Amino acid sequence: MPVANLTGDTFDQALQENEMVIIDFWAPWCAPCKTFAPVFEAASEKYTGVYFAKVNSEEEQALSSSFGIRSIPTLVVIREQIILYSKPGAVPAYSLEGLLERMGKLDMAQVRDEIEKSQLEVKS
Repeated sequence: MPVANLTGDTFDQALQENEMVIIDFWAPWCAPCKTFAPVFEAASEKYTGVYFAKVNSEEEQALSSSFGIRSIPTLVVIREQIILYSKPGAVPAYSLEGLLERMGKLDMAQVRDEIEKSQLEVKS
C-alpha cells in the first residue's frame, strides 16, 4: 500500500477507516527524515494491513501541534483510535518492524481497560 499524505482534513477519516495507522511526522529540510523515508516506505509495502501516512509538519502545523510534535521525525502508532506509541527519532527497519509486530499483537480490550482504570484513578 502506498504511503498516504495525511492532513487535518483527512485525519479523522483515516482513523475511522483503518484499524492501525502509523504516522511519520517529517519536514522537507530534515536530514534524518529523508534518511528514514525509504525505511518507512519499504515497511508500507510489507505490512498491508497497516495504514502508513506522512504528515508534513511544516504544512500541517495544527495537526502536528495536536500531537505535541517538537522533534522530527516522530513516529506515532494508533490502533483502534488509541495512540499506542509516539516517539521522536528515525529508527532502523528491524526496529520499525518489531514495533509494528508488537502493536499488532496487543490485546486492545486490555489496553482500553488499563486506560479506563487510569482515568478513574485520576478522578479519585
